[in-house]
Amino acid sequence: MGRRKIEIQMVTDSCTRQVTFSKRRTGLFKKANELAILCAVQIAIIVFSPGGKPFSFGHPNVESILHRFLNQEKTPDEGTSKDAKSRDESATDGNLNQQLLDLLKRLNAEEKRGEMLEKMVKAKRAAKGQPLGLPELGELKRSLEDLREKLRDRMNDIEGCSALLLLAENQPMI
Repeated sequence: MGRRKIEIQMVTDSCTRQVTFSKRRTGLFKKANELAILCAVQIAIIVFSPGGKPFSFGHPNVESILHRFLNQEKTPDEGTSKDAKSRDESATDGNLNQQLLDLLKRLNAEEKRGEMLEKMVKAKRAAKGQPLGLPELGELKRSLEDLREKLRDRMNDIEGCSALLLLAENQPMI
């Protein structure tokens, strides 16, 4: 189906809203992390789910940024006595960012693994003769239609090759 432009308005279905929130929250936190790394900025994001559960992301951490925001403190770059401390914090931040990126990679790998396991369970259920649901039947139909189309293309290729071979055999050698 691909990506498409959607009209920005509140999602009315609560289940769809929760799924949309989860996916967009992850994307928002990834973009915030990239912004923090690429531009060397401090950032804090706090969002509340439709169910009221809070989620936060902060670079280097939410508490320090909130404290700085609420107290309007100057950044460590503006003070000359805190240079050593800021260098230590930036080294730690780099390690934490690397750990975050590693964890995100592991999360993506586990999600792919989960999808593969789900497909295997569906295949085993189908092999045992258990009834398939409507989505599984639709998926099976699409895969069979794709297979039929590939077979048809292959047969046309073979017929073309055999016709060329017959023509080559019937041509007198010069």
